[in-house]
Amino acid sequence: MKFVMKHALVGLTFFLPSLAYAESFHMAHLLNAAAVVTLYLLFCGWIVWRYRKTAAQARLSKNQVNANLGDESSVLVAYASQTGNAEQLAQKTAESLRLAGLAVEIHALSAINTDMLKRFTRVLFVVSTTGEGDAPDNAVEFLQKVMLDDTRLTHLAYAILALGDTSYTHFCGFGHTLDTWLQHTHANPLFDMVEVDKSDDGALRHWQYQLSVLAKDTEMADWKTPEYQHWQLTERTLLNAGSAGAPVYHLRLSTQQDMHWQAGDIVEVGPRNAQKSIDTFLKRLGLDGAISVGDGSMTFNEALQNKLLPHDAADFDGLVSLDAEAVLLRLTTLPHREYSIASIPQDNSLELVIRQTHYADGRLGIGSGWLTEYAALNSDIAVRIRENAAFHPPANDIPLILIGNGTGIAGLRAHLKWRAHTGQRNSWLIFGERNAKHDAYFKDELERWREQGVLARVETAFSRDQGEHVYVQDVLRMVGPDVLQWVNEGAAIYVCGSASGMAPAVHGVLLELLGEARLSTLTAAGRYRRDVY
Repeated sequence: MKFVMKHALVGLTFFLPSLAYAESFHMAHLLNAAAVVTLYLLFCGWIVWRYRKTAAQARLSKNQVNANLGDESSVLVAYASQTGNAEQLAQKTAESLRLAGLAVEIHALSAINTDMLKRFTRVLFVVSTTGEGDAPDNAVEFLQKVMLDDTRLTHLAYAILALGDTSYTHFCGFGHTLDTWLQHTHANPLFDMVEVDKSDDGALRHWQYQLSVLAKDTEMADWKTPEYQHWQLTERTLLNAGSAGAPVYHLRLSTQQDMHWQAGDIVEVGPRNAQKSIDTFLKRLGLDGAISVGDGSMTFNEALQNKLLPHDAADFDGLVSLDAEAVLLRLTTLPHREYSIASIPQDNSLELVIRQTHYADGRLGIGSGWLTEYAALNSDIAVRIRENAAFHPPANDIPLILIGNGTGIAGLRAHLKWRAHTGQRNSWLIFGERNAKHDAYFKDELERWREQGVLARVETAFSRDQGEHVYVQDVLRMVGPDVLQWVNEGAAIYVCGSASGMAPAVHGVLLELLGEARLSTLTAAGRYRRDVY
C-alpha cells in the first residue's frame, strides 16, 4: 500500500508543474493537462482498490484454510511406506474421502511434525511395518522427534490402518507402537486399529466401511467387492416392539455348507435393492427390465438388484437416453455392510441383531432395509464371514467383563454362547439401552445363563427409565472398585457397540479406574478388546 501511494505522489509532482506551465499557453493545453492528471488519479485509485481487494481475498483464503484445518470436514492422511503399498492405500483413502465431500491433506510421515498434528482434529495413519516390528524409513524421523516429544493431543481423533505379515513375530509392530504413543498423548481413537495381513481384502473393506461412517457417506463404493456365499434368511423377529428407538431385529441365516467362525467374527452382507425401487428406476428411464443383458444369463431387472440406484433428480441426468447396457456401466455395485455375529457355529445358524437405519428422506438404510424389510423369508442372502481376531475369545478360561450397548449385544452374546458351550463361568455383563420394558434384548436367555452360573453378574443401564439419564459408562464408574478387583484377578474386558458415544466414554472411565499404564498393559496382553462401529 505504501508503494502505491508513493508512486501516486511522484506522479502528481511531475504533472502539477506541467499544469502551471500550461497556464501561459492556450486554454486547450490547460484542459489537456487537467484531463491527463484526472486519468492518472483514476488509475492510482484503481490500483489502490485492486490492492485492497487482493489483500482481502488473501486474508479470506488464509482464514478458510485455517478453518478447514480445525473443522469436522478436514482430515489429514499420513502414511509410512517402505515398498509403496501403504502410500497407495493412503492415496485411495484420501480419494474416497474427497469423493465424500471432505477436505483432505495427505503427507508422508516424514513431513509431519507436532504443529501439524495440532492443526487438525482428525488424522488417519496408514503405516506398514518392516522386519520385526520396525518403522519404515520415511517414519524414522517422526519416530525419533515427534514421538519423543512429550506433548498432549487431547483435541485429536485418529485411526490407524496397519499393514503387516503374520509370519513375523511382531505383526503390525509399528502400527501398535504408533497406537500406544497416540493413546499416551491422550488422543482419541475414531475406531480400533485395523490390521491387514498381506493385503487382506476383508480387512481393507473393514477400513473402507469405517471411512464411510467417518465421512457419513453410506454409499461409498467398495474398492473390491467381496466374494459372497449364498445363505438363506430363515427367521426375522422384531425385538423391541413399542420402543422409542428404531426397530431392532433378530435375524437367523442358514446354509448347507460347513459353518466356520469364532465368537467375535464379522459378517459382510451384500445388500440388494427393493423391487419397488427398481420399478421406479425403470419407469423413470423408460426402460424394460425384462430384456436380457450381458451374456444373456440375466435380465436387466436382475442386474439392477445389486446396483446403487440414484435417488436425486440430478443423478438421473447422465442416464437419460442410454440403453440398458450403458446404464449398467454407469452404475456402481452396492457397498457391503458389516455386522457382528450374534451366534456360534454350534447353533447351526448365523444370527444377527440389526437396527433399522432411516434417512431424512424416508428411505431405509442400504443394508438394514434389505435385511429387516425387503428380503423375503427363505430368500438368498449374499454373505461373507470375515475373521476378526482382535475380538476373539481369550485363549484361557479367565474371568470376562463384557460391556456394550444397543445392537452391540450381538458380539457380546456370541461370547456368552461360547462360554456356555465350553463350560466357562465368571462372566459379567454391563449393558445399556433405552427402556427395560421394550429394549431388554434376550432377557430370558440372559436370565437362564445367570441361573446356570455362566453369568456371575448383570448390570443394566436403561437410560430413559429415570429422570436423569444413566448410561453404561455411569454404571461402570459406580461399580469401579469391583471392576478393579476382577482385573486384579485376571479378568479381560471386551467392549462392543457404538464407537461415537459409548466406547470412548467407557474407555475414559477405564482410564480413570485403571490408569494409562495398566490399561496399555491389558491391551498389549489382549485383555482389553473392542468391536465398535
